[in-house]
Amino acid sequence: MEIIFFARGGQGAKTAAEIIAQAAVGEGKFVQAFPSFGPERSGAPTKTYLRIAEKVIRSKEPIVDPDVVVVLDETLLTSQIVTDGLDKNEALIINSVKTSQEIKKLIRYEGKIYPVDANGISQSIIGQPRPNTVILGKLIKITELVKLESVICEFEKIFLEKIGKENCEKNVLAIEKAYDAI
Repeated sequence: MEIIFFARGGQGAKTAAEIIAQAAVGEGKFVQAFPSFGPERSGAPTKTYLRIAEKVIRSKEPIVDPDVVVVLDETLLTSQIVTDGLDKNEALIINSVKTSQEIKKLIRYEGKIYPVDANGISQSIIGQPRPNTVILGKLIKITELVKLESVICEFEKIFLEKIGKENCEKNVLAIEKAYDAI
């Protein structure tokens, strides 16, 4: 499974990919997760690549034929072609309040589009617009790459001490809410 995350610097796409990668490793899978970006600055467009497989991954190249594309900032839809390499049977997950039909019309993509109001969910639960946490739930629900429990476990391992128990619990709730969202 190959995934490309499109985001802006500071939105946490690299962190989201690493959490899923660690969850996959914990389930005995092989992974690669690596970012690609120009000048490191907040707000600059970024790409993060994630590969997950049942066998050793030999390729070290950037992903050109993704199975899933995740967009954390919908403003990137008008400045980058996020659907390159996606066919109509593959998935585009996007942080947006727009419907899938509105997004299809905007980007002229006929494949599967899964919008989720990641900023809104995050704002209402965590108190800040942190789309990467919410996107984790949506991504694993759609792809079934790893178990929800594995992602939550990895999130807690990484962030419990950094952000505290209360904030960690809020983030886990945001992950679960996106996972359960239709």
